[in-house]
Amino acid sequence: MKAIFLSDAHLKKQNSHEYQKLLHFLDSVKGKISDLFIVGDFFDFWFCSNDKIYPEFQIVIDKLLQLKDRGTNIRLFEGNHDFFLDEFFATRGIHVFPDDAAVDLDGKKLFVSHGDTIDRTNTPYLLLRRLLRSRLFYMSQKYLPSSFLWKVSGISSKMSRDHLARPPEGLVDIMKAFSIEKFYEGFDAVILGHCHQAHIEQSMINGRKKTFAILGDWISYYTYLFYYRGEFTLCSFNASTI
Repeated sequence: MKAIFLSDAHLKKQNSHEYQKLLHFLDSVKGKISDLFIVGDFFDFWFCSNDKIYPEFQIVIDKLLQLKDRGTNIRLFEGNHDFFLDEFFATRGIHVFPDDAAVDLDGKKLFVSHGDTIDRTNTPYLLLRRLLRSRLFYMSQKYLPSSFLWKVSGISSKMSRDHLARPPEGLVDIMKAFSIEKFYEGFDAVILGHCHQAHIEQSMINGRKKTFAILGDWISYYTYLFYYRGEFTLCSFNASTI
């Protein structure tokens, strides 16, 4: 089994270097991996439906569907920028997870989550998250013009980045402490996104190898986690291949 985990691409404009680089990466792994885990904030916002897709997203959606058609099992986790994904992607054979998931890979037990709810002290963000994912908000946004929603989403995305996130250094420590708890619950790996830091640590607990990984992003690091034959490797996509 060969699997790739990535997060925090924050895709928005097709002509951006980051967007084009990710498209190239998806082409490079087509037919070569069994599983692709997209661990939140793949899109900088969503607010789309079956008949109203933000035009800039169509090309990367097509790439994902091509991967799926070539046999790759795709798991798509919602982040703090992209949610309500199930309505569109589940009908196209892509598994959507609103929160975390326990995943089995070759007998290894993985805890996978975007990671935006791990810091329970960040009350302003948690309240905003609850509001944006509420049934009331979901129903109200369906009756608003798409152009208006996409404009507002850009503002809310910036607010989330600038005002509601703990500095990455502090968040890494919180995530590491959380991962240790999960290891003692029986998980072999904890894989998270959200804080845009690329980080991996491996240790032995009760005779089993444990892996704690934060996936970085596709804005500054172009990183992904590669799994093969029981081993995890944090990799960076080579800019020279573009």
